Amino acid sequence: MDSNQESMAAATTIRDPRFVSHLTNSTFAMVLAGGRGSRLHELTDWRSKPAVPFGGKYRIIDFTLSNCVNSGVRHVGVATQYKSQSLIRHLQRGWSFLDGRVGEFIEIMPAQQQLSESQWYQGTADALFQNMREIRAARPQYVLVLSGDHIYRMDYGRILAAHVERQADLTVACIEVPLEEAKGFGVMAVDAKKRVVAFAEKPTQPQALPDQPDLALASMGIYVFNAAFLFEQLERDANDPHSSHDFGKDLIPHCVQHYRTFAHSFSDSHVGEVGKPCYWRDVGTLDAYWEANMDLVHVTPQLNLYDNHWPIWTWQQQLPSAKFVFDYDARRGMALDSMVSGGCIVSGATVRSSLLFSGVRVDSHSLIEDSIVLPNVHVANNCILKRCIIDSACEIPAGTRIGVDTEEDRQHFRVTASGLTLVTREALALRRALETL
Repeated sequence: MDSNQESMAAATTIRDPRFVSHLTNSTFAMVLAGGRGSRLHELTDWRSKPAVPFGGKYRIIDFTLSNCVNSGVRHVGVATQYKSQSLIRHLQRGWSFLDGRVGEFIEIMPAQQQLSESQWYQGTADALFQNMREIRAARPQYVLVLSGDHIYRMDYGRILAAHVERQADLTVACIEVPLEEAKGFGVMAVDAKKRVVAFAEKPTQPQALPDQPDLALASMGIYVFNAAFLFEQLERDANDPHSSHDFGKDLIPHCVQHYRTFAHSFSDSHVGEVGKPCYWRDVGTLDAYWEANMDLVHVTPQLNLYDNHWPIWTWQQQLPSAKFVFDYDARRGMALDSMVSGGCIVSGATVRSSLLFSGVRVDSHSLIEDSIVLPNVHVANNCILKRCIIDSACEIPAGTRIGVDTEEDRQHFRVTASGLTLVTREALALRRALETL
């Protein structure tokens, strides 16, 4: 079966668990994981956005990498830059299981000033240009460009099949978003055959869909290129003194104007339960991050992490099971409508509608409600924490009340417009210092 026949067969297959083929085996995936995610504020002071914990035991980047492995794309590079040590450590511990003896790998590609001693990655396209030698060495037919900071499940085999079937030079994965939110995306217009006829990066006035004036067609930051074509475009862009060397701002608009560029709807390749809407989240703000995590504790979450056909892989410390101790009326250790990870001890405290990451300890008579508690946090006695994000390794002193008095919280912590409070070690230390004055 040649590539075109193979792609057509894949396109007509309906929701098989995955489609692994010559196409996926001939693809190199470059995951762009160098961004800070500044709208997450102090949550990314010491880690890049792809390294931020999510869902009780994962990192955000685990979703993109799991999509690669589950799709059969096992030649993967991860471009890192901003405060990448925790991300690199996670990749080394959790993603070294691919078998190099048969050519499988996930290779870390940190910014190395390869072009000059003063030049790090100048943009997303430049990150690939600086690593072109390594990509060429894998001898791919196709290159899949991915972002490492989104939460979703997608079979990349299906977008690759559609790319080959249409004889495209470039395929852009897309999703419909509300028009008022489209200003933060690359927005495109397509013709009846899904060929992209216009593309604007983060426009001030996004173009609405012709038949749905309240929606726009947005790029997901997922691109499929023919490898030889990509190399040509990267070299052209690198030699353009007026370019910012960014896919959305420079390279994609150029390809739309001059080459065969097609859109691929996320609904055609997403992995999920039949009848449920496609799930894709850019957890780029504190509120969005909190909402996506909190959705997981619902009775029927939109994102099903219990699907064994499409597992989310990760590294996690080997810890004992979660433990709940004491069963007195005034001192009962319990968790209600919550997710509690390994190594946690809830000792005579109540956890309600919350998510505890690994190694969290909650002492007697404390209440945690509608909150996300990252790894290795200790909550002492008689605390009340409501609508909080508690960063890793925080020590919450006995009697602390956060999320009860918003104005009081604003004096010490970052509080969003919706009233969500971010608690970090640094903010707690400053608060303690002020209290001792």
